[in-house]
Amino acid sequence: MTTTTPARTTTRMAALVSEIRSVVDRGLAPDLTAYLVGERVAPHLGTPDLLTPEQRESHLDRYRQHILHAEPDGSFSVVALVWLPGQETAIHDHVSWCVAGVHEGEESELRYRLAPATAAAGARLVATEEVVNGPGDVCGFAPPGDIHKVRNSCRTTAISLHVYGADIARLGSSVRRVYTLPTD
Repeated sequence: MTTTTPARTTTRMAALVSEIRSVVDRGLAPDLTAYLVGERVAPHLGTPDLLTPEQRESHLDRYRQHILHAEPDGSFSVVALVWLPGQETAIHDHVSWCVAGVHEGEESELRYRLAPATAAAGARLVATEEVVNGPGDVCGFAPPGDIHKVRNSCRTTAISLHVYGADIARLGSSVRRVYTLPTD
């Protein structure tokens, strides 16, 4: 799933990384950082000069992750996810704050909350909202409360840009935990 993209980057991506760095370096709370990073990401989405052709390549069996930038101090990473129609994630949460913006295509996100075990039943996931994000749409979140499943819900390739408050080049993924609990 993870590829190390060649060091080549676009001028636009280099500018975006600089804008993200200026927010992250402020050391704000994770939810505020995600919000402000999202504001920086949005104007770059949908532009033809954001990604190289190699960074737009998909994989036949699963969505493909291209690591575009990992900050040397580990404070953030920028990733492009390329999805063929119908490809999806498992239900998961994340290791850090995250911003996701749709560059092209459409992604559906099903959000969940964790319902704790009771005397009558075990823990389960309760679907709380389904959101369809199209080109230019941005969402951000910070744990806890970031349990979701994402899929390409359009008939063409979808590409989304993700910024994580962690070193994804070192970790390999932003996923903290995959959930296999029953869902309501």
